Amino acid sequence: MKFSEYLIKTRKDTPDGVESINGDLLIRGNYVDQVMAGVYTYLPLGIRVIDKISDIIKDEMNKAGGVELFMPTLQPKENWVRTGRWETEDNLYRFTSYYSKTELALGPTHEEIVMPLMKKYIESYRDLPKYVYQIQNKFRDEKRAKSGILRGREFLMKDLYSFHTDQGDLDRYYEVMKQSYTNIFDRCGIGETTYLTFASGGSFSKFSHEFQTITESGEDIIYLCEKCKVAINKEVIDVQSTCPVCGASKLTELKAVEVGNIFKNKDKYTKAFDVDYTDENGKRKTVLTGCYGIGLGRLMGTVVEVCHDDKGIIWPASIAPFAVHLVSLGDEKVQATTEKLYKDLTKRGIEVLYDDRDESAGTKLADADLLGMPVRVVVSKKTLDNDSVEIKKREDSKAEQVRLDEFAAVLSERLNAK
Repeated sequence: MKFSEYLIKTRKDTPDGVESINGDLLIRGNYVDQVMAGVYTYLPLGIRVIDKISDIIKDEMNKAGGVELFMPTLQPKENWVRTGRWETEDNLYRFTSYYSKTELALGPTHEEIVMPLMKKYIESYRDLPKYVYQIQNKFRDEKRAKSGILRGREFLMKDLYSFHTDQGDLDRYYEVMKQSYTNIFDRCGIGETTYLTFASGGSFSKFSHEFQTITESGEDIIYLCEKCKVAINKEVIDVQSTCPVCGASKLTELKAVEVGNIFKNKDKYTKAFDVDYTDENGKRKTVLTGCYGIGLGRLMGTVVEVCHDDKGIIWPASIAPFAVHLVSLGDEKVQATTEKLYKDLTKRGIEVLYDDRDESAGTKLADADLLGMPVRVVVSKKTLDNDSVEIKKREDSKAEQVRLDEFAAVLSERLNAK
């Protein structure tokens, strides 16, 4: 994609009121545009990142047996009354239809929709287990939307719901989801700093689990066991003051961002909608459920919080919008050579952002650092005088000159290096 033909307009200044690193870099890099507090437009560069995160999540959910669907944003009041949450949920957007006078909610989650839906598909133990998921916008009336795209009022989320005959099967699948989530965060480039964290189970159970990513800009406080590499959220530290896995009492306090959570809802919602089944002995029993969520925008923002320097973003290759940022610095000969390289790379299936603008070298190189593609390739009069181009991985401090006849092999090596 040519820079001049794409929808990109970077900015040098930090937007007013933006305090978070992800908000600053994503807005200045033209990945997102803030409409109002907690509400963002995802621009073309941002969509490419979100799509790659989505592909990774879908791949892992499909491997775990998940079946994709898409449920409505509009939800009827009666479903929320049935679960007792119409009056108790303080972040629920409620309104009345102008024409039908029906009271509705904008979905912050989808238990109230998926339970009556799955009741239509579950009659016998032979119909279980079932796993369904979606990726869809959610709406929550946050008291204070903050931290860039980490905490919004409208956001994109993956939620998977599992349905089981008994506690043993729910426990089994819960472990499957733990591994699936670990795989997702590994593949998105933050696995080394993301930890399974014990959190409050609320009315569901003693504990639920979060996946928390260590970063100084984190909103949460967790206590990490260096031995087991699991953590405890501060909200439950009075209940569980030692490592829940090995019993160690030495825990390190750290700041972190929650990037995913998993719950055993058990029969909380299935009872409300009479979701039951006939067992092998002909007895009716209540279906047990689990819920597993990941916010895609929150994950994207967390990656930026972890993967950046003072010049801009450093995208992991797996979710970078483009693999190569190709920069042309010079006269018509330089431009012609760069154009040829761009076409050759594109034919080879390499995703390239080609900066063909009539801008200064300083502006182009600064934008390359800000946008954060894994590899930068510069073509200039200086490099062509040596029959070479300049290659630099985003996280490296120095560039290297590579001969044009060796360029393809060296680039391939840089792109495939971890």
